[in-house]
Amino acid sequence: MKRRQFLLTTAAASAALPLATLGATAPPKRSPGYVTKAQAARLGQQTRLGPSTNDLKVAAQDTGGALSIFEFTGRDQGGPPLHIHLAQDEVFYIVAGEYLFQVGDQKFRATAGDTVFAPRQVPHAFAQVSAEGRMFFLFQPAGSMEAFFQESGNIKGAPTPAEAAALFARHDLKIVGPPLTL
Repeated sequence: MKRRQFLLTTAAASAALPLATLGATAPPKRSPGYVTKAQAARLGQQTRLGPSTNDLKVAAQDTGGALSIFEFTGRDQGGPPLHIHLAQDEVFYIVAGEYLFQVGDQKFRATAGDTVFAPRQVPHAFAQVSAEGRMFFLFQPAGSMEAFFQESGNIKGAPTPAEAAALFARHDLKIVGPPLTL
């Protein structure tokens, strides 16, 4: 009798499993696919950072928040302060120009064709060495980086250290040092 009861209970539980998933959250909707043309930004989201541009190419809404990709066209030297992303990995792919990177304690140069990986919670920064440069960078997961760049692009002039720290903090970033010097 115990064996028969076990088999009946197991069969009933197995049959109920598909029903249990009906109330589960459906996976996020994803884009059916698209092309973002050269010199264009997805959803019209181009950010000006001084004379440089930062074009959104793949939006968080297209990937269910899993990823966002930007194309940075640098028209001056320099870069962001040393910072960490609390919950995102960042990957850079250099298309043109030369960049100085710091990831953790390592500093190195990167040129066309190089890929740089900056894991979440590891301090990193870059500085454009060449007069002009171009790179793609992506965030995984996307987080609120699209909003961060939109907000950054709306700042007139250089923010105070307190304003910059607050901006970074609103988007799960933390400034941990000054920009790299060339």
